[in-house]
Amino acid sequence: MLPMNRSCCYKIPCFGRVERRISSTSSLPKTRVDFPSQRKPSYLCKPASIPTKSKAKATPSSSMADEEVAFESPMHFRVFKSGRIERLNRPPVLPAGLDEATGVTSKDVVLDAATGLSVRVYLPRLQEPSRKLPVLVYFHGGAFIIESAGSATYHNYINPLAAAAGVTVVSVDYRLAPEHPLPTAYDDSWAALQWAASAQDDWIAEHGDVSRLFLAGDSAGGNIAHDMLMRASGNGGPRIEGAVLLHPWFGGNAAIEGEPEGGVAATAGLWAYVCPGAVGGADDPRMNPLAPGAPALEKLGCARMLVCAGRKDALFARCRAYYHAVTTSGWRGTAAWLESDGEEHVFFLEKPECDNAKQLMDRIVAFIDGA
Repeated sequence: MLPMNRSCCYKIPCFGRVERRISSTSSLPKTRVDFPSQRKPSYLCKPASIPTKSKAKATPSSSMADEEVAFESPMHFRVFKSGRIERLNRPPVLPAGLDEATGVTSKDVVLDAATGLSVRVYLPRLQEPSRKLPVLVYFHGGAFIIESAGSATYHNYINPLAAAAGVTVVSVDYRLAPEHPLPTAYDDSWAALQWAASAQDDWIAEHGDVSRLFLAGDSAGGNIAHDMLMRASGNGGPRIEGAVLLHPWFGGNAAIEGEPEGGVAATAGLWAYVCPGAVGGADDPRMNPLAPGAPALEKLGCARMLVCAGRKDALFARCRAYYHAVTTSGWRGTAAWLESDGEEHVFFLEKPECDNAKQLMDRIVAFIDGA
């Protein structure tokens, strides 16, 4: 159960919006996070530490804590003071198969039956059957606690991406916190990346060019992509040509210039929930690659990088700081920056037909092509 704290007031940044929530009781304040849309998961918050599991016998006080909301995203999830989570309004999981609109075919592959780790592999319509396609490993967002590779949110985004870029995509269905606290999602993603690079799958072996291996991810998935690049540089990992970080979720214990009020508390709270073993709080190098003592960015294990951000995203300042740190780190690769004016967090998932989303897709396609 959560400790009882004095009442306090938080300003919670959420996709560029700020909401004030005040508690007048003596218990931990309830934090409400309002999303502009049902299909925009990620930058979420919590005001205090929540245990993920408890084996204690139920008592009246523990039962009460199980019913008290610690924080919530009304359209996405509700977390109780006991640590229990309710996932709300989940997007439907769509079956793999032929997507008539794009001509892309997909299939699900179980990589580890014991853990349930799986991927969804996408193969675009082959214009030249003998031509090998780049391989893109994609990590979905969702604050490490919601979404999946097969959800409508990502299935409907990856199909057009595979078609437009002409790539074989491996979308990773990593296990979620709090049932599987971090580093589980990182470890699952690393296993999936190694599997993709090994070309064990028949589609990848026949049609994929693993010498042209790319990573991409949005929000928490962008955070995962960074971790994969750092692992690849020091663990004898595969050679990665490029990485696309779409509105990556980074944070830290101290606010930076341009970060909305409340952003630090939001990140620190959620990070403690999904990664209870983190050392240094939100200055854990996985959440804050710019923290003192974090591994040097010059070790990033790719040749090229594209960092993208929405100008109205509460994470904009963190994304920009990350890009600046990469370009001044001594890393030998080349980095590019794209900001979408007037757009909030992962806007391209909710409104893929808007002009800015189309421009972003075009930029990703050009990046993979080498432009």
